[in-house]
Amino acid sequence: MNNNCSLESDKFESFKEGDETAFTYFYDKYFRRIQSFSVQFIHDAEEAENLAQEAFLNLWQNRATIDSINGIQSFLYTYAKSKCLNLIRHNKVKDKFKSDVLNQKERELDIEVLNSIQFDTLELTELERIIQDSINDLPPKTREVFIKKRFENKKNSEIAEEMQVTLKAVEAHMTKALKIMKTKLSDYLFVIFILICNN
Repeated sequence: MNNNCSLESDKFESFKEGDETAFTYFYDKYFRRIQSFSVQFIHDAEEAENLAQEAFLNLWQNRATIDSINGIQSFLYTYAKSKCLNLIRHNKVKDKFKSDVLNQKERELDIEVLNSIQFDTLELTELERIIQDSINDLPPKTREVFIKKRFENKKNSEIAEEMQVTLKAVEAHMTKALKIMKTKLSDYLFVIFILICNN
């Protein structure tokens, strides 16, 4: 197992340096997964294959932005998710179903992606640190609202009463917090944003 980890680590470093052989290694490992992931939502095997090819092309072009081996999976699944949703909307599926059905499809995609990415303890600890640092950097009142809402599970009305502000002010602080964190956590956006926002 350690040898496999060492091999993957070496492959990842070579991939980052532009080694096409290393790229092929990850292509062979993940291509069918991305294609299968996509086809279950767009129901078109050929289009799913094209989408997977496009995902890997973008991975190669953006390899310098990938910070870890798991970042490869995150990038590929996030790209595939985005393209699937664009195709669903483009094909006017949204017009055939109620908006909540489309939202449910997006949530299913989020869950599927999250379940597809494996993290070890160290990586999770690092993610927790990054999230905490980003929360600490929020403006004081915005941070207080965010913590009460997301970690203390309080309703907007409860927060408004405790802080002696209006409901609109609470909503504005939450919108501001999520916008700031979305920017700060852009490199980890998909995984972290699901964990924070889909509760």
